[in-house]
Amino acid sequence: MAGITTHVLDADRGRPAPGVRIDFSVREGDAWRLVKSVVTNTDGRTDAPILPAAEAKVGQYQLEFHIDAYLKTKPGVTEADIFVDNPVVRFAVFDAGQHYHVPMLCAPGTCATYRGS
Repeated sequence: MAGITTHVLDADRGRPAPGVRIDFSVREGDAWRLVKSVVTNTDGRTDAPILPAAEAKVGQYQLEFHIDAYLKTKPGVTEADIFVDNPVVRFAVFDAGQHYHVPMLCAPGTCATYRGS
């Protein structure tokens, strides 16, 4: 499996984060071009790959996770609790034949990502 996939986990509650908007962009010259926006489903995943294998190309990509709106809906979380509002993950695809999975773990005081499988 190649292409780009992602999912969002609510690390504070230990469960998927549904309803999180993710903006997917590609670098073109000196600028980022928004390709599409998607929203996570009840499992915290997108319904389809962010970038399907057939469309995968070597290049630079960006995922912006709009977790602030999600976190503000959680009981007991105020705007002042949200330390990182909309984390941006920029990464390079050097081999379009590989699968790039970019999960986001979020909580009001932190966020983390890694290259998953």
